[in-house]
Amino acid sequence: MSSLFNILIATFLISLCVWVAIIFLYIRKELLKKITIFLVSLSAGALLGGAFLHLLPEAAEVIKEDSLYVFVLIAFIFFFLMEKVLHWRHCHKEDCKNHTFGYMNLFGNATHNFIDGLMIASTFLIDYKLGIITTLAIAFHEIPQEIGNFGVLTHAGFEKKTALIVNYLVSLTVIFGGITGYFLSFYINDIIPYLLPFAAGGFIYIAATDLIPEMRDHKSLKGSIISFLVFIFGILIMYGVKFIK
Repeated sequence: MSSLFNILIATFLISLCVWVAIIFLYIRKELLKKITIFLVSLSAGALLGGAFLHLLPEAAEVIKEDSLYVFVLIAFIFFFLMEKVLHWRHCHKEDCKNHTFGYMNLFGNATHNFIDGLMIASTFLIDYKLGIITTLAIAFHEIPQEIGNFGVLTHAGFEKKTALIVNYLVSLTVIFGGITGYFLSFYINDIIPYLLPFAAGGFIYIAATDLIPEMRDHKSLKGSIISFLVFIFGILIMYGVKFIK
């Protein structure tokens, strides 16, 4: 299978996470809240595991150490800047006050999905297995994110049906990001390896600033322990993938 075919399949599957998330919306609100926090914990573990166990070790083979960590830092700063400019902070609740303006949320989400597509494309172009790992890490994050996005849009005044359709159309930008990344590789092939630390920096930023803080919302000791164990499980999933050939 060609790299372009792999990229198209992976990004299309990511776009379908919108519909997977919808299943959770028919669950009682209190139960949904409990499930979502565990999905957030799993996502945080998967993103950090993907960054530290796969993306950075792979990047270290082709990029000098000094440059590698500079690019991770640049990526971290870039995602912080995008959050400030586009107000795209990921929401995993139905009443996030940071997302009062639904259209701004849509624009920020579209931009973020496009970047996800670029990251998926860059990893598939380097190694098939790395592409699968990146896609898996992004998918773990997309489900709780899309639950939040739907809640944001309905809170901003969108009808449920309209919110579903618009949210899916926005999610398709991940496919355009993947296609763009693939064709850009013909012109800037030398820059592709540098997208690995960029992706790693993005994963670390999202996990550290959006997801892990939400894990601390648990008021009960039992809930906090379970959330932590789910977080570790997310890391272990990424560790286990290392041994899949």
